[in-house]
Amino acid sequence: MAFSADELRVLRRALATALNPAPLHDDDVQDCLRLAESVDESVAEAGRLRAFLLADLVRYRQALPGSLTGYLQLLQDALAAGYDPGADDLAALRALRHHPAAGALLARCQVLAERSVRARLARVAQAQAPARAVTAPRARLLALPGGRAAGDGGSGPGAPGKPAPKPPAPGERPVPKPSEVFPPRRRPVPPPPPEERVAG
Repeated sequence: MAFSADELRVLRRALATALNPAPLHDDDVQDCLRLAESVDESVAEAGRLRAFLLADLVRYRQALPGSLTGYLQLLQDALAAGYDPGADDLAALRALRHHPAAGALLARCQVLAERSVRARLARVAQAQAPARAVTAPRARLLALPGGRAAGDGGSGPGAPGKPAPKPPAPGERPVPKPSEVFPPRRRPVPPPPPEERVAG
């Protein structure tokens, strides 16, 4: 992206104002707004040109090997514009590695593809790092005082959390146990076998 002399003066004034805040004249504000619009248009145009370039690259790649020269030139232009070569580009260049220019471009694309994969993995790891940091490690279980070491295996009247039963007051009837209220049921006796009944 290239700026004209007038645009550079506007940009210089905007940077100076950003470093040393001061009120701007209306003319300066309008110049900054026009410069911002020009930059936005340039960015949009660059995006359209990139889209056209990548579409041409796909068409030339599909027409290989007849479009070898045009494909290599378009691929070099796309790489210069920040394009990351994909698996299709690497496969096409491997099929054309007998060509000296294609072999050199293959080596360059392999380096760029590996660098792109490492950058993606680093971004994924960086995005997952805060999630791991927020997750607190599992707390260790600590023994509470008065457990098994305190006496009868941590159960019974002296166990923590279970108060000892109060003795009944004089003249007060003790609370019956469940086994006294509901005695265990006796199992029915099976009838004798038929042979014993006949013999009797």
